[in-house]
Amino acid sequence: MAKKEKIKGTGCLATTLIGIPVIIIILILAIWMYRSYNRMVTKEEAVVAQWAQVENTYQRRADLIINLAETVKGYATHEQTTLTSVIEARSKATSININAENLNEQTIQNFQNAQDGLSSSLSKLMVVIEKYPDLKANQGFLKLQNQLEQIENTILLERMAFNEIAKIYNVYVRKFPHNIFASWFGFETKGYFEAKEGTDVAPKVEF
Repeated sequence: MAKKEKIKGTGCLATTLIGIPVIIIILILAIWMYRSYNRMVTKEEAVVAQWAQVENTYQRRADLIINLAETVKGYATHEQTTLTSVIEARSKATSININAENLNEQTIQNFQNAQDGLSSSLSKLMVVIEKYPDLKANQGFLKLQNQLEQIENTILLERMAFNEIAKIYNVYVRKFPHNIFASWFGFETKGYFEAKEGTDVAPKVEF
């Protein structure tokens, strides 16, 4: 009888010795997962915050462009077609609403295409302005011109900053074993602004 009790006690001890390492491993994995999750949240929030900066900068540009169009309207009453195209392009650009948590390649490309359309309309407006020397000498117009030059530089910087922050996030969620945790918790890689030829330099707004 004593022998049986001894064997039984030995079995419990063995189970305990095996169970402790397993529990320790589970705790280590849980802590690792917890820290990885929080880091992914922090990095994703940084991407979202920078995206908001990009959107705000583009919004300021859109507001300046509509003010510019209103100023031109006072001098170039016969250029209604060009002015209308600027207003329509501005409306399209500002109507693009993107969920900051869904910043993939396609959504960013759609956003960029709308902004490029507004830039194209602005270029056409520049050609119209050349016909009106009195407009080019207007103080209000000159102020808008200067602000547009500054905002174009700011847009370039904000886009570059977004790409950098998105890259840091993307690298983190794609590395092993973070990619496993990212898949479990739904963290997806973000898209980038793609630089076209010549867009590494902010366009100069000349009238």
